[in-house]
Amino acid sequence: MKEPGDQDTDGGRSGSRSEGKQSSRSTSKAAEDITDDLFTDGAESFLDDDLDLEDMNESSHSSQEYFHTPVVSQEPPPELKEEPEEVKKKLSETFYYDYLELISTPYVSSPDRIPLYFLALNHSFGYDCKRRANLQLLDNNTLMYIAGNQMVLLDFKNKTQMYLQSSSGQGIGAIGVHPDKTYFAVAEKGSFPKIIIYEYPSLKPYRILQDGTEKAYAYVDFNNEGNLLASVGCHPDYTITIWDWKGEQPILRTKAFSQDVFKVTFNPDNDEQLTTSGSGHIKFWEMAFTFTGLKLQGSLGRFGKTSTTDIEGYAELPDGKVLSGSEWGNLLLWEGSLIKVELCRTGMKSCHNGSINQIMLDEGEVITAGSDGSVRIWDFETIDTADVIDDSGLLEIEPINELHVDKSVNLFSMIKMNEVGNNFWLAQDANGAIWKLDLSFSNITQDPECLFSFHSGAIAALDVSPLTYLMATTALDCSVRVYDFASKNLLVQMKFKQGGTTLIWAPLTVSISGSQIVVGFQDGVVRILELFDPKGLTVFAGRKKLLDAELHLKYVFKPHTEVVTALAYERDGEVLATGSDDKTVFFFDVEKEYKPIGYFNTPGPIRQLMWSPHSHPESTLLIICGNGYILECLCPTIKDVDDQNLVTFAIPDMLVRCFHFSSVKSKILRYMEVQRREKQKELREKEREERKRKLMEEKEALGEQEIQEEEEEASEEEEEEEEEEPLPEIFTPPTPSPILCGFYSVPGKFWVSLGNYDSGFLYHCQFPPHLVKDDFQKLENEPFDFRILENTDDNPIRTITFSSNYTMMFCGMKNGAIRTYFLSENDPFLISLQDYWHFNVHDNNYGSVKSIFPSFDDQYLVTAGEDGNIFVFDIFSEFIIQKEAKAHVPSPRYGIEAEVAPEDIDDPKAYSIENARRKREHDKLMKKVEELKAQKRQQIKILRNEFWKLLALNKELPKHMQFHRTEFNIDAKIHAEIHKKTSIKIEQVEKELAWEKQKYELGLKKVQDRFREPLESDTVVVYAIQSDHQIASYRLVKPSKYSKLKRPSQTDRRPSKMERFEKEGPGKRESQRDTGGSLSLQEEVVLEKGKKARPRTLSEIMVENQIEKTRKLVQQAERAQLKILQRKREWEELYKSKPDDDYEDPRDVQAIKEAQTFMGDFNLKTASDYKIPEHMRINAAKKEEELGLLDTMAHGKKRYMNKCILSLRDLKLAVIEEIQCLVQELKTIQSSIPPAKHMTIPQVPQIYPEEVPERRFQYDEETLLRFKRKQQKQRQDDKSSNSSKQSGSGASTGGGLGFLKLSSGKEGDLTTRDSLSRSSKAFAFLELPKATEFEKAEPGDVELEIMKRDEVKHLYMQQFLCNRIKELTVTFDAELHLLRHQKLKLDTQMKLSDLHHVTLFQEMLLLKNFEKQENILQERVNSLDREEQDMQWKINETLKEMEEKKNEINKLQEQEKSLYSGFQSALGENNKFANFLMKVLKKKIKRAKKKEVEEADEDEESEESSEEESSLESDEDESGSEDEVFDDSICPSNCDVSLFELALQLREKRLDIEEALVEEKKVVDNLKKEYDTISKKVKVVATNLNAAEEALEAYQREKQQRLNELLVVIPLKLHQIEYVVFGEVPEDLSGTLIFSNHSLDRLQERIVQLQEENAKQQKLNKECRERRKLLIREKREMAKTISKMDETVRELMISKFGRVIDLEALQTLSVNTTLEELKIKKLRKELSNAKEIRMWEEKIAQVRWDLMMKTKEHTKKLHQMNDLCLEKKRLDSRLNTLQNQQGNAFQGPRKADIVAKQKVTELVQTQSEKISALKEEIALLRKKGGLILPPITPMQENEMRHMDA
Repeated sequence: MKEPGDQDTDGGRSGSRSEGKQSSRSTSKAAEDITDDLFTDGAESFLDDDLDLEDMNESSHSSQEYFHTPVVSQEPPPELKEEPEEVKKKLSETFYYDYLELISTPYVSSPDRIPLYFLALNHSFGYDCKRRANLQLLDNNTLMYIAGNQMVLLDFKNKTQMYLQSSSGQGIGAIGVHPDKTYFAVAEKGSFPKIIIYEYPSLKPYRILQDGTEKAYAYVDFNNEGNLLASVGCHPDYTITIWDWKGEQPILRTKAFSQDVFKVTFNPDNDEQLTTSGSGHIKFWEMAFTFTGLKLQGSLGRFGKTSTTDIEGYAELPDGKVLSGSEWGNLLLWEGSLIKVELCRTGMKSCHNGSINQIMLDEGEVITAGSDGSVRIWDFETIDTADVIDDSGLLEIEPINELHVDKSVNLFSMIKMNEVGNNFWLAQDANGAIWKLDLSFSNITQDPECLFSFHSGAIAALDVSPLTYLMATTALDCSVRVYDFASKNLLVQMKFKQGGTTLIWAPLTVSISGSQIVVGFQDGVVRILELFDPKGLTVFAGRKKLLDAELHLKYVFKPHTEVVTALAYERDGEVLATGSDDKTVFFFDVEKEYKPIGYFNTPGPIRQLMWSPHSHPESTLLIICGNGYILECLCPTIKDVDDQNLVTFAIPDMLVRCFHFSSVKSKILRYMEVQRREKQKELREKEREERKRKLMEEKEALGEQEIQEEEEEASEEEEEEEEEEPLPEIFTPPTPSPILCGFYSVPGKFWVSLGNYDSGFLYHCQFPPHLVKDDFQKLENEPFDFRILENTDDNPIRTITFSSNYTMMFCGMKNGAIRTYFLSENDPFLISLQDYWHFNVHDNNYGSVKSIFPSFDDQYLVTAGEDGNIFVFDIFSEFIIQKEAKAHVPSPRYGIEAEVAPEDIDDPKAYSIENARRKREHDKLMKKVEELKAQKRQQIKILRNEFWKLLALNKELPKHMQFHRTEFNIDAKIHAEIHKKTSIKIEQVEKELAWEKQKYELGLKKVQDRFREPLESDTVVVYAIQSDHQIASYRLVKPSKYSKLKRPSQTDRRPSKMERFEKEGPGKRESQRDTGGSLSLQEEVVLEKGKKARPRTLSEIMVENQIEKTRKLVQQAERAQLKILQRKREWEELYKSKPDDDYEDPRDVQAIKEAQTFMGDFNLKTASDYKIPEHMRINAAKKEEELGLLDTMAHGKKRYMNKCILSLRDLKLAVIEEIQCLVQELKTIQSSIPPAKHMTIPQVPQIYPEEVPERRFQYDEETLLRFKRKQQKQRQDDKSSNSSKQSGSGASTGGGLGFLKLSSGKEGDLTTRDSLSRSSKAFAFLELPKATEFEKAEPGDVELEIMKRDEVKHLYMQQFLCNRIKELTVTFDAELHLLRHQKLKLDTQMKLSDLHHVTLFQEMLLLKNFEKQENILQERVNSLDREEQDMQWKINETLKEMEEKKNEINKLQEQEKSLYSGFQSALGENNKFANFLMKVLKKKIKRAKKKEVEEADEDEESEESSEEESSLESDEDESGSEDEVFDDSICPSNCDVSLFELALQLREKRLDIEEALVEEKKVVDNLKKEYDTISKKVKVVATNLNAAEEALEAYQREKQQRLNELLVVIPLKLHQIEYVVFGEVPEDLSGTLIFSNHSLDRLQERIVQLQEENAKQQKLNKECRERRKLLIREKREMAKTISKMDETVRELMISKFGRVIDLEALQTLSVNTTLEELKIKKLRKELSNAKEIRMWEEKIAQVRWDLMMKTKEHTKKLHQMNDLCLEKKRLDSRLNTLQNQQGNAFQGPRKADIVAKQKVTELVQTQSEKISALKEEIALLRKKGGLILPPITPMQENEMRHMDA
């Protein structure tokens, strides 16, 4: 039998190369299938590696016998014989492996008692969505993905599943599908795992690949042909292997990288290239032949300046480049092993907002899928040709199309469906879904469809219904789901804002219908959901489609501040207990709508809560903490306590029993070792006694000597056996092992399972008898019993549950396995814990089982793991039980549809129940404190009033008796301290609110940027004053992208050849060549002008004059020469431009051709033979420009209308302001006239909020305070109302409106300061008399007359003001009506513009579809045209060069002729040595160094060059052929030696000229050949160009036809329809054309114009013929005149000069420049010499002056020395005299002391005078207006200064 932990390494063919063991055993079935073509070493190997098995015969232990352990029996391993390796043969194509022999089977400890397939997989509800490439497509209906240890084949149309089991039992690493969809590969996990190739659809194992990696595979991929398979392993080896999978042989193998490798793929276009990517790297591989054979060589990608990134997705391009993604969302284009360019979107935005997980090439487009849930389509050519344009390394591109799937979608992988005519893709969503995407991007594109929805990530909790086949799950993806696992359907799901962490189904004692589910969440909230069947509700009209089930939020409360980890109902259902990581357990009264009972604290975070079963006498709660503490408490008593008086929910008198687990595993192992050794001792003792008995028997039979020797040997053996190894040491782990799960056994006792070091056992523990409260840390308890769990030292039990009769214990293991123990009835001590069934289900690495539960009738078993998978198993039963096909969903309660859902707790920072209670108590306390503060403030207010009264009394006193204000301050320090504290508090509050302030400022800025920034102008509605008319402005946003964007296009119109010729001109290239010289001349002129002017000397002026004179002479000659050359050039150009007699203007020819083609045949655009002119061809870029122009025009008109409306609004504001002033004046006037004569005061118009929408954003502090008070009032109303939802929405709406009303009301008061000032000025202007109070007296006649006059005046003013108000109102309404009429016209135009906009947009979309192919065709046309232009230019250059060479040849021939003629003239007449010297000159001499060149030239001479040879050359040939031999090295006697030497020199020149002629002729021949070649190429290119233009024209015609198919909306009036049949407008207008009146008028005008143009052309033709005759006649006359003038000039020259001379040479005659230059040089030299002489003379004079000054200085020093000597002599004599009178100096007072005393006295007097003067000055300064006099200097001071001097 196989152990559950053993690997099924022998599932496939034997032959592990890593271990070197070969074992084979042919089974009967395999032998039947094997033929002669199969390999001969067997098909399967089935060795059972039962080497180190321990057979535990005893597992129960009593508490008296401490840790009795079973006897461990160990069987020796069987010997394995190594067989020699046999030669492999090629596998037959019809050979298959047996699937049943491959798969891993469950481990059963007792096969006779437990069936092998005790659990059978029924259905899988989960999906490991975070696994890479965990979605493959086998056909159009079947998906394949990995689920733990199973491979799931899902028919997503019928929603049926098939399963393939892992062969290793340790999980599946990766899957891959063959390109033909006929095979798929399953790469597994384990020790040296296999890759199994299955055939599809038969699902037979076809091939098995072994020894590709050590632990697990990360990725597999077939090549494009399907004959190779690439695999890459995980940690630790990361091996990449290339397989010949049909032959089951590896081809190449190497290590990929030293970190995780995510992916390996073949290049679709080259199987010899591969790419791998992973953590922080990408690597490019290539198969290469080396001297050691075929190798796999890798090149690691170097990121360079780009940050290193993990690469999830990449794609190989056809040209060998690789396009990869990055973590920040940009695309990286790799060429070689370097990043060529990094691609981003416009504005430096990343291509995706997050990592790019997959990149694909499909139909010439690049598709990228990212973690932001978007699929973007990119142009392949743009990416393939991308290159860096600046130092940033970034290139901005934009996607062609884009699809955003949905919110919270993370696309991990995509695969295309092979449906004909559709472009459907299946996408793996890492957030728990499988999507079907339509990437056709057409008008009928379907929206993304979510095919399946799953939990994302680990399943946090699961529970089953106590009444039916329903289960509920929750996870950290914030969803709760309910499944019907009988019918295999997801019934309902509900989303929340926080992730779920625990879940239980309420027992029947709580909900008899089994409809309540309790869920705990991350933020500490507990929600109670009610499940019901909505079909049982009353159906209302308009109700949405009914589902199979619905969840209703019944209760919600927040007992904890951290994650809720455990929930449990008391056994009678009266109390609900909740546990959390905040180390608290909270109790709730279920019957009183979950009213809080209380809570108590625990020593650690809660992991499990379990109430005692009904068999226990008391209801107690078992609390398991993760840090080793187990607590037990009684069910709290439910007391009726007034909530108002309850300060806290903490239960003060909670009695708790605590058990602090202490590790005993080392003691158990030590005890087991002792027991094993004792048993071995007993066995040895028995053997020893048996040996002694045999010795005694032999002693009797044999001699004593031999027996003694045997006894000595036996004693030595005993001594050796007594030397045993030491026992294992007692070990306690430094970190306590976590408690994973536990359950009650009997009252006060319980079983627990631990992890880490203490795993491998179930420990039976008992609570201590005493109760503890706060001394948890002091406890250390040990279990009193244990049970051994096989193979769980590194794989502990995570969760335990029991069947309904407690005969089966279901265990969920850490490695994702399921273990079921079979127990006896009533066995709480687990004595029968021996036999078990074990099977790996979830992923072995990260699929730890979180929950495991049987159904209510023990027919199903449900498991949930951290790998996101949920499995449902059928439990084996000996009895046939009819199962329900569908679960029963509870019926809805009566009135559930009318119940209002409680207000949910969405804020994770909301107060918990205890914190809210504490907050309430704190608020009460604060309220009391505020009341005390209010009392104190009232007292302070009374004292302050008394103080003000005292101040008032003080002011009433006389001034001399009043106290000063500062004398009322008791202590100034108090005020200073108060001000200081106030400022400190203000600073503190500002600091505390700084973050909030910045947060709200940023939030406001973001909202403004999002909603107000794009808005150019908001809607402004202006109402009329006397009517209901109104006018509204347009709501304008900033101009669209089409008005700003102008992208380049390949399809811009190509200029015709004629246009290019006209534009460039014939001398374009020559002008370009000549620009260099002109530019250099200009630069020199600028440099000369830029020189700084400085004074010039006479010599310089002379030199410059001479130079200027010479320069003028030279320039004069040059100008004459240039003039002659210019005249020659003009004559040449004139003769060249002279057309032939049969010459025709190309423009006329083209015009005639177009006229012949199109004259009288104007095809419509709908015609099949319509040819689109180049200037009328349109593309997407031009259409975008047109669209932008339309938007800009519409935007400008709307903006202008908005300005008019705003001006009207401003006018209304001014009118209202003026009316207010007039009404105020009117009221003042009416106060002075009798009421009977009052006119009705007109009502002041009001400003509506819609007229000034910008005031909604204007507020001040008072407005905010009002808004705050209103909001607080609304919140209080919300809390007091019953319908919280409705009232909440109403409150928020009301608050917002109130805020607007306050602000608009405040700002709507238009009686501003300006208006008030204007009204006051009006009052002053009217000079209305003020009413004064006099004593009542009868008015006199004069007074009555004055009053009547005033009354008349006031009545007039009243009438005037009313008329003025009416005039203002009527004028404004008239302006509004006029502007409204204009806006209605503009609205009509804007509607037409919108219709045109739609048409243009449809055309642009259509043109974009054509743009790609059109660009290709246009680029081909442009390239061919450029090629034709280049070749034409080359032809012109070649012809020009040929012409130049011919001119050079002619020049050389002319030189040769002039050479002969010059020599002939030098010989003179009648020279007898003329023939000899001519022969010397013409003799052919072959130069040695140019021999080869001459021979080659002679061979390559063409016929044309031979014909052009001169007559002199023919004479030379004749002379050379003569037989006469002469010696040309010796001058004959009597011959002139100078003539002979001249002949030799001219002969050398002749030879040089001949060589140059040969070279030039050779060049001309080469140019002719090149010309012929290029001419042929031009013809080919012209043919290709015509074909390309025809293809482009056909494509343009097809595009135009598609454009014609678009529907264009044109609104017409009936009078515009002129197509009438029998006086009526027909229903079918399809055969009509729409013309504008302007177009019809133009056509009619064009007819007249053509007639006039025809007559004009005929008249012009006649005039031209007459002019031609006249020109011919004038030409003849001019020819005669020219001949006469030539003859006259010739005669004048002969008469004047005696011969005909060259006037041009005479004009160009110039001075001798060399002589003039020498003269200038001589003059400069003389001037420089004179300057140098003058400089030396100045130096000599300066040296003489220096010598004289030095002499004077020395003389002066000699005089000083003489004086010093005399002074020294005088001092010496005086010193001698003083030495003689030395004693007389000390008699009487010293003169020095007397002088010093006088000085001090005078100084004191001076200072006293200064002090008195300064005091007087200070006194003057203190007086107001005092004069400041200058200080007086005393006479003594002046005297002292003289004395000091």
